[in-house]
Amino acid sequence: MSAADLPILERPSPNFGERKGGGTIDMLVLHYTDTESAEDALEILCDPSKEVSAHYLIDEDGTVYRLVAEEKRAWHAGLSYWRGQRDVNSHSIGIELQNPGERFGYRPFAEPQMAALISLCRGILQRWQIPSRNVVGHSDIACDRKHDPGHLFNWQGLARAGIGFWPDKFDARPEDLPGLLTEIGYDPDCACAVEAFQRHYRPSLIDNRPDAETAGLAAGLLRHLAHPTT
Repeated sequence: MSAADLPILERPSPNFGERKGGGTIDMLVLHYTDTESAEDALEILCDPSKEVSAHYLIDEDGTVYRLVAEEKRAWHAGLSYWRGQRDVNSHSIGIELQNPGERFGYRPFAEPQMAALISLCRGILQRWQIPSRNVVGHSDIACDRKHDPGHLFNWQGLARAGIGFWPDKFDARPEDLPGLLTEIGYDPDCACAVEAFQRHYRPSLIDNRPDAETAGLAAGLLRHLAHPTT
């Protein structure tokens, strides 16, 4: 399905505002809902008392809901940081993926859901100048608070579809890892930056410990960012 053919249902949320300081849209942030159903998530995201929202929500069957216009500032990132930017909401588009999450039984993301996500992301990337290095998860920008979209999310498949990057390993020392992660974009003051990077790029072992493999992946990602092949 192409981005132009993706059907989108309107479910307006009152929880939005203007992008502060004329914020340029240059980030795409992916979340999971951590709710039992998409309807539960929509009720939360559209409840003015909750003061939370996202631009889109994608149900497990691939149904896409638009909650906030892309031009507006949705309230999805919270306290966050990426590449020096702390007001991520003013610079990003947020997509929620329906998933029970850690509270209700985290599970792999369904194929129809991922197909809809790829189509939606392609449309967003056509409309806005979002670099691949700024396609991130909530856990990347809020390392010490969030785990979503989690270790079962198929970041590698998304990269194969042209959305974000996936690194090859490169030689690096574990002691170099903090500096590498800061250069990638992680908060240098985040205690769980290594864990967040592993959750995104090395989900087979998430232990927040610097090691040669994690450092090699970080170095490989930076090398890819400096010399992209796509």
